[in-house]
Amino acid sequence: MPAGRVETRWASPENPSGEKGAGAKENAGRKGRPFISIPAGGEAVLAEARGSSGTVRRIWLSFGERSPRLLRGLRIQMYWDGAARPAVDAPIGDFFGHMQGRMAPFQSALFSSPEGRSFVCTAPMPFRRSMRIVVRNESGRELPNLYYDVDYTIGDTHPEDMLYFHAYFRRENPTVLQKDYEFLPLVRGRGRFLGVFFGVIADQNKYSFTWWGEGEVKIYLDGDREFPTLAGTGTEDYISTAWGQGRYDHLYHGCHVADSEKMQFSFYRFHIPDPVYFYEDIRAAIQQIGYLNPRWMGLVHQLGTKLYRAGPGLVERGPLEEGLFERQDDWSSVAYFYLNRPENGLPPIPDAAERMRGLD
Repeated sequence: MPAGRVETRWASPENPSGEKGAGAKENAGRKGRPFISIPAGGEAVLAEARGSSGTVRRIWLSFGERSPRLLRGLRIQMYWDGAARPAVDAPIGDFFGHMQGRMAPFQSALFSSPEGRSFVCTAPMPFRRSMRIVVRNESGRELPNLYYDVDYTIGDTHPEDMLYFHAYFRRENPTVLQKDYEFLPLVRGRGRFLGVFFGVIADQNKYSFTWWGEGEVKIYLDGDREFPTLAGTGTEDYISTAWGQGRYDHLYHGCHVADSEKMQFSFYRFHIPDPVYFYEDIRAAIQQIGYLNPRWMGLVHQLGTKLYRAGPGLVERGPLEEGLFERQDDWSSVAYFYLNRPENGLPPIPDAAERMRGLD
């Protein structure tokens, strides 16, 4: 390829290698291979480029059975510049914002699902020498029809301080009483925190329909240990709404699932107009704090749940005492960030059984 020339490639089932002049060969060019299948325990390379710089610019995919088992059992991984460990590692549903094994239509600056049947990501993902995007089927059943497009360019000129795209999934079910849920464990290096998708299934058996979202986001930067540099004022405040959260989807923040009957919530925040930079390390967490209001006091009292005041120690709250309390729920998340190296050193994500537990 001539120096300074940037070329466009699409990797799809009709041209898996993305090679020039190699698309739509099946069935005499009449839509011969629009999808692939992945057997249980198998894997498929969606896109791969070697020997060139480039940028992944758009990923779109869909499949027929969008059940919790497949949304959490399919695992997407992305490798940059020949790294041994993936920079992106997450269940396929959660990576694209469909948390808790549940599809929902939404639109944001980086991810979308126009009618709740597809998976779209347009976050730029640069590489210097190579890239590889893999889907692993850990669901325990065959995936008969995976449709996909990975749109990328090759020959891009990147600056010396280029950063690699990373994404990391976590789940705690339940969270630990009086311990902040860590959605991004400690990462060392220089980079930019891009944002996060959260999924919450609030525990009705313990807390009835009480409000679960008083916890504050805390981001520890460049040597922060006991206390963070960045601290918010509440869960719904972090995603730019207030006094609880209903369903909405905006470019940089939203709550695309707000099911108050099942007590399931999916929401996000992207730090695009308000960048979060780090130069040595970063860690991010959110508190697990709820609010007991008079409306639900009687139901919570009937459940027999011990409530502890938010604060130091475990000080039990009276059954009819309004206010903040510590709580435990099912939290999951995918954190997105850019880093100055293709590996992040984070621990492995939970296995498929733990990712799917309780969702079916």
